[in-house]
Amino acid sequence: MFPERLRALRRGQKMTLAQLAAALNQMPTADKTTRQNTAAQIGNWERDLRTPSYLEVRKLAEFFNVTTDYLSGKSDQEEYDLGRIFLSGKPLTFNQEQLSSEDRYELFQLMDGYLHGRQHRVSTDATGQEELDLHFDD
Repeated sequence: MFPERLRALRRGQKMTLAQLAAALNQMPTADKTTRQNTAAQIGNWERDLRTPSYLEVRKLAEFFNVTTDYLSGKSDQEEYDLGRIFLSGKPLTFNQEQLSSEDRYELFQLMDGYLHGRQHRVSTDATGQEELDLHFDD
């Protein structure tokens, strides 16, 4: 399960093995004795030829913002709280473009407003198109 999940996460980020290795090598680690990650090493993990150490799995989980249980196949991560993700200090990208803290705040506000406003949306169209009721009296 681990190889498939690692490959899916990496490909989902549109990263090469070399790019992932470089990104992992940039991450701060508490253990300064760990060796540098390589594309070949990660490729071996994805092909299930080698098994990463617990520290490497933890680093991967942190990088991809998933749990170690998810990576190992012990649990499925079916739900993400976007509010927590937007308000976290972790770097976020959209279509491979880094979001600034201002972008994150604005997007959070837009989503929050959209979700709170849905109680005022009514479907009156035969095609199922929603209409926003702004409570303006004619």
